[in-house]
Amino acid sequence: METNTQWWSAPPGAPQPQSEPSQPHEPEPPLAHSRSGPRPQQQSGIRGKLSAAGAAIVALLAKFKAVLLLLPKLKLFASTGTILVSLAAYALLWGWPFAAGFIALLFVHEMGHVIALRREGIRASAPMFIPFMGAVIASRSLGNNAVAEARVGLAGPILGSIGAAACVLVWHATGNELWRALAFTGFFLNLFNLLPVVPLDGGRAMAAISPWMWLVGFAALIPLAFIFPNPIILLILVFAGFETYKRWKLRRAGGADQQAYYRVRPLDRALVAGVYLSLIALLVVGMHATLVARTIS
Repeated sequence: METNTQWWSAPPGAPQPQSEPSQPHEPEPPLAHSRSGPRPQQQSGIRGKLSAAGAAIVALLAKFKAVLLLLPKLKLFASTGTILVSLAAYALLWGWPFAAGFIALLFVHEMGHVIALRREGIRASAPMFIPFMGAVIASRSLGNNAVAEARVGLAGPILGSIGAAACVLVWHATGNELWRALAFTGFFLNLFNLLPVVPLDGGRAMAAISPWMWLVGFAALIPLAFIFPNPIILLILVFAGFETYKRWKLRRAGGADQQAYYRVRPLDRALVAGVYLSLIALLVVGMHATLVARTIS
């Protein structure tokens, strides 16, 4: 019997009928369910809805967990997708062979940054390629001080220059002019990245050599944007303006953290400057050796 069912021998307040002593009293039939309390059907309906909602939440959490487990693979797919998009974009202008070699040179350059970041104990993302803008990587920082930032910044052009030099060797071994063109392009891109302005790699080196060079590099970039007007230089000019202003404002604000970050030993400053200037000289020589002279007939 359910707890919300009550039995009555007679309606409340009614006189009890007299029964014969030899016959026991028989109870009246049960009345309808009391109106107090929820009906059994309502309770079962609410329980069913709660069970369904709970099952839906459990299923959603299971899917969310699956997505978390797949995130590393999704990042890999995203990086691969940007490579394919960039490959198709460059191939429209230069053909598939040169486009593939160009992306390989960009990849080698960015892996220089990734390796240097890992040596500093910092995790870095896989390179993400942006058509006609190059490639980028993401990390939570560039190191604990300006010298570490300079090492990370210069690692890209160093490994990128080695990749371009490898193209020179293949060119001499095969005589294929495609490798000569790739070598020249690699030397030029790494030299361009050494401009002393943030966020380019040369600006990272200036953090350890002389942060004042950020202003010099930005000032030199302005006439360059007018002499060679193109969207890439204009974007670099805009980003350089914001980054230079932000960095200079932080340095002017001072503080123990800023002083510690830019405190560089003279020996470290000399080493960074030596690597920076040597790279520029070698890249200029490499460009001169692989330059294809054009004649106008």
